[in-house]
Amino acid sequence: MSDEKPFREEIELEDEEQSDDEDEGEDEMLEGQCLGETQSTPEWWLHGGGGVDDCRSLQEVRTLWEEKLYKRNLSAVLPDTVTELHTADGGRVFLVGTAHFSKESIQDVTKTIRALQPDVVVVELCRFRVSMLSLNEETLLQEVRELSLEKLRQSIRQNGILTGVMQMLLLKVSAHITEQLGVVPGGEFRQAYHEAALVPFCRFHLGDRPIPVTLRRAFSALSFWQKIRLAWDLLFLNGPLSSEDVEQCKQKDLLEQMMAEMIGEFPNLHRTIVAERDVYLTHSLRQSARPVPTPPALPGKQAGRTPAVVVGVVGIGHVLGIKENWNKQLDIQQVVSIPPPSMTGRACRIITKVSFLGLACYACFRLARLGARLSPW
Repeated sequence: MSDEKPFREEIELEDEEQSDDEDEGEDEMLEGQCLGETQSTPEWWLHGGGGVDDCRSLQEVRTLWEEKLYKRNLSAVLPDTVTELHTADGGRVFLVGTAHFSKESIQDVTKTIRALQPDVVVVELCRFRVSMLSLNEETLLQEVRELSLEKLRQSIRQNGILTGVMQMLLLKVSAHITEQLGVVPGGEFRQAYHEAALVPFCRFHLGDRPIPVTLRRAFSALSFWQKIRLAWDLLFLNGPLSSEDVEQCKQKDLLEQMMAEMIGEFPNLHRTIVAERDVYLTHSLRQSARPVPTPPALPGKQAGRTPAVVVGVVGIGHVLGIKENWNKQLDIQQVVSIPPPSMTGRACRIITKVSFLGLACYACFRLARLGARLSPW
């Protein structure tokens, strides 16, 4: 995770086809990004939201810092969805368990951040899903409704054929719920982003494992027939939601609940989609909860450090796993490694490339014959 502006990072995909060697290089790059640690610049307090950029002197910065601590109410009555965890060096982490389609979750996030005035806000997003922070809800609603062939092509180019198709099927499920409820997922993350910008000296971190890593690990855990079965279930998951389902959205994450029901038929998916991400989110939260530097009392003096106050915004289905992993020694390298492509995946990639090449040759042949017929010579 980057320190200053991970949410503004643009992801540019190359138009050219990637070879197997390039895929392996991309896998190594993804694993390296997963293990990146947060670093702070020596003058971090000169760059932040909540009025920090308007400060003209160290004294003004110090005053703003003290005002933030004065506003911080660690004894405030927080929503029932908030769970508090502690670090060995005195840091306090407040997990807000949310449902991605719930307006009540947005209110919980707002109330928690405003009361705690945190040093860091961590959300269950990765850089591949960061666009939902900058786009408005109408644009996002249109995006999830319009799953075009171009989006499928980009997904395949980014994740490979099988994993790319699976990602689009998952987006189809999300689009189905969005269509039924008229609510765009991730509202709590967008609210956390906007609220964090109003808190002085508050950093915003993306805490989830990159989705290409999750999808590749999940897909590699399934047999060939399990992949076909899962794709079939996702493809035809389009029934209407009942009024009870809509009400459940206010209490739990409906999308994760639907996935959990499928996971019951595919036990290996629980490990890769839920349990491993619990480990990764725990790692991200613990990294973010390290002591934070404070503005020095006088110019030229070294900054001190104080225990961090962190607000983590995660799906309610991850709260229990994070609690269970909090005091454990975690093997983060194991959950970010990308398995080598299976024989099935390699075969599908070759077949697809040969098919596209064959179609291109056939199209050129037909155009050549048509040109010959139309030529006056």
